[in-house]
Amino acid sequence: MLYQFGGDNEVKTDLPPQMISLKSLLSAAIDAAERGGKNVYDVRVKAELNEKSKGKTLENANDPVTNGDIMSHRTMFQSLQRAFPSVKIISEEKDTITSDTVDSADITRQDIGEMLADNAFVPAPDIRVWIDPLDATQEYTENLRQYVTTMVCVAVKGYATIGVIHKPFEHYTAWGWAGKTTSPDLQAAVAKGSSSSTGDLTRVIVSRSHHGEVSDLAMSAFGEKTNITYAGGAGYKTLEVIKGQADLYLHITRIKKWDLCAGNAILNALDGKMTTLDGKVIDYGSEAEYINNGGLVATLHNHAKYIKQVQEAKKTKTE
Repeated sequence: MLYQFGGDNEVKTDLPPQMISLKSLLSAAIDAAERGGKNVYDVRVKAELNEKSKGKTLENANDPVTNGDIMSHRTMFQSLQRAFPSVKIISEEKDTITSDTVDSADITRQDIGEMLADNAFVPAPDIRVWIDPLDATQEYTENLRQYVTTMVCVAVKGYATIGVIHKPFEHYTAWGWAGKTTSPDLQAAVAKGSSSSTGDLTRVIVSRSHHGEVSDLAMSAFGEKTNITYAGGAGYKTLEVIKGQADLYLHITRIKKWDLCAGNAILNALDGKMTTLDGKVIDYGSEAEYINNGGLVATLHNHAKYIKQVQEAKKTKTE
């Protein structure tokens, strides 16, 4: 169930308790991502990381956690929870400390009110908010700041609907609302990226931490005219696709959904696609199912073509 209201810049205060304004939730998501980003920035600049290990990642690499992750989580999770106490929020980090100094997220940002004349209202049980308080923690510990993001995603009935990706060290925020619009810079970036065609060359961006097998698959799928870029952070890699710096983001191992949802929503808003390697839409409706086991292809254009090439290459490798 989704209620649509046109020509309304005001936040409705007479809604039933379980009805959520998506425009207010977008405003809060931007505010939370940027405030969490300030925590990430401050911890890194002060070199007070206090790095620990959570164990091993899904690819058997070290899975670090820092003060930046924890402080950002507290700010993002608690600010959103205070603004929308009836909405389920799912975070990469788990922390039991409640801070009295975290204010409720801003649900009435002026820029959002001016950009969006209409609104949509959704029952709270239909919503899941996925947050990644610090994407690319490994790169964060290595001081590779360009890869680091904070992310918030709003999924409605499992569909990635609103996505926010914030780059703390560039003071840059991108957002998209599927079926509505995106941050103005993204529209300009997409137009610029579309005009920078590379002809027959296929530009693939993959993870820098476990790239061996995926690089082989990319070369097999797309041939000799394949350029592979190694990068950290799912948010960063998705933005590179959106901005036309890569044709697709390819990932073949398991990956957690808080890494994906925000970028998926922005791609949805731009008529791009993010699916499993088999072309299946990723569902974000269940906290219990927080791992995507089907690999990943993210594109702005020509998704079906790339999926077909990847599937054919996978089939060849197994024969």
